[in-house]
Amino acid sequence: MYPPELVAPMKEELTNVGFSQLATSGDVDAAINSDDTVLVMVNSVCGCAAGSARPGVRMAIDHAKVPAKLATVFAGVDSEATDQARKYMLPYPPSSPAIALFKGGKLVHMVERHHIEGRTAEMIAENLKVAFDEFC
Repeated sequence: MYPPELVAPMKEELTNVGFSQLATSGDVDAAINSDDTVLVMVNSVCGCAAGSARPGVRMAIDHAKVPAKLATVFAGVDSEATDQARKYMLPYPPSSPAIALFKGGKLVHMVERHHIEGRTAEMIAENLKVAFDEFC
């Protein structure tokens, strides 16, 4: 478990642009189980989250089509919520960071850590924008 003061700025990178911070399994269930499109980011303290994933997600939501809901869980902090979110992301193995798009409660697009590592924020944003155009 990471100290709250350490992860607060990392959480705020997303919550300051409209993401809901999910802390419990109930929060996750309520966010994902809807008719809406929902983007869920599994946030992390790692360098690829800071350098590519969070900036890429922020760039992606500055697009004509975006998910109706934006949500995030923080791996290593919000364990209950992260574990629950990962259940919805099956059959993909647990990964952090990770970015998942749901539509009507079903996983329709997944960006795993190995799709984030070594990629620029712009590449991640473009990947997400293509998914938004298709599913949102």
